[in-house]
Amino acid sequence: MEGLADRLSDLERSKTFYKKYLGLDVVTDYGANVTLTGGLALQTLETWSGFIGGLNVSFRGNDAELYFEEDDFDDFLENIGGLELVHPMKEHRWGQRVVRFYDPDNHIIEVGENMVAVTHRFADNGMTVPEIAVRMDVREEYVREMLK
Repeated sequence: MEGLADRLSDLERSKTFYKKYLGLDVVTDYGANVTLTGGLALQTLETWSGFIGGLNVSFRGNDAELYFEEDDFDDFLENIGGLELVHPMKEHRWGQRVVRFYDPDNHIIEVGENMVAVTHRFADNGMTVPEIAVRMDVREEYVREMLK
């Protein structure tokens, strides 16, 4: 069984994961660390430990996440089979649907439905602007802007 240090040394697996599931491309590749579109940086355990002065690195602390939004959330959900979920898809009280899962190095990734898409989903289901505003806990002007 491979250890966490081995997994963090496998940048190829991480680059493949972020490309496949989140559409991120490598912008710069320095070998031990890479920068992806959007500014996300991936580093090996050895490199990261050096950057933080040898402090202890703990894994799967479940205390932070990387957040992304998807325009076509239903399509996204259909294509994440096999990932270890933190929780299945759920809908927040304001109507946004989200899912959280672990990346290859056990970081939590949250992917949420784009808020414009949430607004349109409600409108497409027959809700009025005032009803959407109440449901999403936003001003009616926000809803009108999202529906443009």
